[in-house]
Amino acid sequence: MTTPRAPHATQATADGKTPAVIASGWMHTARFLTTAPQLQHLPNLELPEIAFVGRSNAGKSTCINTLTQQKQLAYASKKPGRTQHINLFSLGKQGVPDAVLADLPGYGYAAVPKQDKIRWQQVMANYLVTRQNLVGIVLLCDPRHGLTELDEILLDVIRPRVEAGLKFLVLLTKADKLTRAEAAKALSIARLQAGGGEVKLFSALKKQGVDEASQLLWQWAHPRGATSPMPTSPETPAIESKNDA
Repeated sequence: MTTPRAPHATQATADGKTPAVIASGWMHTARFLTTAPQLQHLPNLELPEIAFVGRSNAGKSTCINTLTQQKQLAYASKKPGRTQHINLFSLGKQGVPDAVLADLPGYGYAAVPKQDKIRWQQVMANYLVTRQNLVGIVLLCDPRHGLTELDEILLDVIRPRVEAGLKFLVLLTKADKLTRAEAAKALSIARLQAGGGEVKLFSALKKQGVDEASQLLWQWAHPRGATSPMPTSPETPAIESKNDA
């Protein structure tokens, strides 16, 4: 399959479309593909896959729906932490998709029984370490709380793959609730914690960071001569907090 090249960040295409317009239109093509309760139930795909992860109250579903300009693509439960499956969405032209978005179960919600937390966290860790076509990860974080212990454990899980070339982005959601000074501080702290990943402010309400995030995901899925990173370790530690009851 021929992979289209991404236009330069400031370069319009021959038909006059800017990178922001191209990326936005591409994100809007997202369609539900499949859902799976376990890793072995996911289809083996050769398309580049980008995973969205984060705590249950970090605004992950809202972020996906905002980026794709679809109100109900990703299921936003009224009870955070109840979504137990990995949901895949295809991107690209109908019948000829060129990438996949993966919405992973939220983690860390206190009302979920601990045995369920451990099971979901193990499934997620297995996915992040072993998914062959994974090219990038988007971690959603509420900047008012910062990266939590569970987020840091997730960073430890994916660090070998990030060092091997896996793309990584931290989106600080609900940025509209921060003052300018608070936003600058949150960015500075998150960049120190992100271990080389990119960090951006994001607000679904104000549409802040939407174009930037969309263009970055487009570039991840349409690299110029890059290859997808392969897993570097068979280990699949569970993402569990010692204090998470």
